[in-house]
Amino acid sequence: MTNKTSQRGRRPGKPDTRRVILAAARRRFLEDGYHAVTMRSIADEAEVDLALLSYYFGSKKGLFGAALALSANPAELAAQLLSEGDLDTFPERALRRLITAWDAPESGDALLAMLRNAAQDDSVAALVKEALEGEIVSRLADVLGGRRASERAAACAAVLAGLIFTRYLLKLEPISSMDREELIRLFSPQLRLAMGMPTHRRRPQPLP
Repeated sequence: MTNKTSQRGRRPGKPDTRRVILAAARRRFLEDGYHAVTMRSIADEAEVDLALLSYYFGSKKGLFGAALALSANPAELAAQLLSEGDLDTFPERALRRLITAWDAPESGDALLAMLRNAAQDDSVAALVKEALEGEIVSRLADVLGGRRASERAAACAAVLAGLIFTRYLLKLEPISSMDREELIRLFSPQLRLAMGMPTHRRRPQPLP
C-alpha cells in the first residue's frame, strides 16, 4: 500500500526550482509592474510554496534584484543605508556604497546591463523606474521629512544617476578615472545640497 500526498514546495529531483521562480518573477514584474506584483502571485505562477521565495530571495526587493540578475540590488542597498546610520552621514555613505558596487566587476557588470536594457526597452525602463520610486525615492523622502521632501529625495537620486551615467556609461574623463574618495569629496556637497542639507557635515560636538 502506498501513501501518496500532493506536495508543493521544493521539488524532489528538480534542482532548477530557483530558475523557475526567477522566470515567473520576470514575467510578472514586466507584465504587472513592481508594486502590483505580490510574492504569492509569483509563487502561484511558479507552482511552488510561498515559503520558498523567502528561502531563496528573502524579500520582494531581493527577488526583484535577482530577477534582473543584480548581485548588488539598489533597493536593498538603499534600505540598508537608511537603517544603518544617521541622515547627516548618508551622502558620504551612499556614494561610497554606490561606487563600490558599480566598480566591482561581479556587481557592476549586471548593473550596467540593467541600465543599458532600460535605455533600450521601455518595459524594463518602466519597471526599474517604478521600483526605484517606490523603494528608494519614497523611502528617502519619508526619512528626510519636511517641506518638499519628495522633490529633495528625487534630486538626490538625480545626482547619483548623473554620476552613474557619466562614470560608467559615458566613461567621461576625468570622472571615469577618479578614485572613490575623490568622487566622494566632489559629489557629497552636491548630494547634500540636493537633499536640503548643509554642504559640509557637522563636526561632532566635544563631550562635556
